[in-house]
Amino acid sequence: MEHLDVLIIGAGISGIGAGCHLTMTAPEQSFAVLEGRDNLGGTWDLFKYPGIRSDSDMYTFGYAFRPWTQGNDIASAASILRYLKETSEAYGVDKKIRYGHRVTKVNWSSPDKRWVVDVAGPDGEFQMSCKFLLTCTGYYDYDKAYLPKFDGYDDYQGQVVQPQFWPQDLDYKDKTVLVIGSGATAITLVPSMAGETKHITMLQRSPTYVFTRPAADKIANTLRKIFPQKIAYSLARTKNVLLNIFMFHRARTKPEKVREFLSNMAKEELGDSVDVDVHFNPRYNPWDQRLCLIPDSDLFNVLKDGSASIVTDHIERFTKTGVKLKSGGTIDADIIIPATGLNLQFFGGAKTYIDDKEIHAGELINYKGMMFGNVPNMAAVFGYTNASWTLKADLTCGYVARLLNYMDKHSYDIAMPKLSGDIETERLVNLQSGYFLRALDILPKQGKEMPWRNPENYLKDYKTIRWGKINDGVMSFE
Repeated sequence: MEHLDVLIIGAGISGIGAGCHLTMTAPEQSFAVLEGRDNLGGTWDLFKYPGIRSDSDMYTFGYAFRPWTQGNDIASAASILRYLKETSEAYGVDKKIRYGHRVTKVNWSSPDKRWVVDVAGPDGEFQMSCKFLLTCTGYYDYDKAYLPKFDGYDDYQGQVVQPQFWPQDLDYKDKTVLVIGSGATAITLVPSMAGETKHITMLQRSPTYVFTRPAADKIANTLRKIFPQKIAYSLARTKNVLLNIFMFHRARTKPEKVREFLSNMAKEELGDSVDVDVHFNPRYNPWDQRLCLIPDSDLFNVLKDGSASIVTDHIERFTKTGVKLKSGGTIDADIIIPATGLNLQFFGGAKTYIDDKEIHAGELINYKGMMFGNVPNMAAVFGYTNASWTLKADLTCGYVARLLNYMDKHSYDIAMPKLSGDIETERLVNLQSGYFLRALDILPKQGKEMPWRNPENYLKDYKTIRWGKINDGVMSFE
């Protein structure tokens, strides 16, 4: 059985970042990256629907150690994928990735002080072992999308296309298209397809908060002209981190002010072409769910020019030609795209055991947003839901590298956050988004107090994770 110091599961943005951090900070650690698919990139390689792009700026979505230099900071999937490939090659991580290797089970062996990992590879099933396990699989189920139960769904005689499994030969030119949903996927699809379809309609059950900003950051581009690349990147990154923290705090403390600001932005953009109070006025407060970004006003523009329309209503049932609404209206379409969300899973669906006893993710208690109480030598990258994913991924991967160095320096085999007794817990993510609410039982919990609480705040995490003591009185070593 092959044994390595570290096994990284997943070769998306988190897994590649993890490999880079180990290479930079803990070069003595042997590691491999196990990727179930045939390509690196995770989300950015898997999803192929029109217009797919980042919904965070690349100055914070990019790695702290590798400046983003590819133009617009609201970037296309292709440019993000290119950035990831170049980064993996620059740090030699590309040579450590083993494609077509899907992890199905992990089992911690206390007598052996190691994880035994079951892998389904190109040539069959086998086992590997490692001292430390780092899961970088995100929390989406990439094999199965979420689809609500619609009455009459099978009656529809047109084409149904799920964004998660977009057919590359789909012909939507001069077709009528209905997109069901109002999240990031829907508001990306509609303006991207509007120029080629006969007409495209976005049907939402309830509105979402949206805001617009330029795809290119003028301040960041100015900084790049004045300062060296790394300094300009760091300044732009800091500016965007602080701005995001301010906006999130403002949404929590003065939600009515943020609601008014977003509403006025939409009204200024749309004028009389769309009733903002009906279609862009959610029932919930800002940041109870993720805000959706509209770069360069693209969604507003296609709604204004009439190539796209928006309807806020509930579906009563599917029909042969489209959908019937509860208000009594109908929408006919040649193609229906249910952009209705994703299913969540943890650890990429792999079963987890400690000494042959199965551990369910919903039973775990978070430690600093990355490890788990009474689980040895394991960390999971779980990025921010209220900011760029990679901000937390960078902190987590950097911490793991430091932890491994600390263990080697003191000849420790095991590092485990020690949880004694019962603590009061709550759900890990406080967003009210449907995909999180549907997954309450399968996601880890968090405590009320640090370090069992996940603050969802980069500045607080930077202090406690980047500069905090490894041996903090909670982490136990053997």
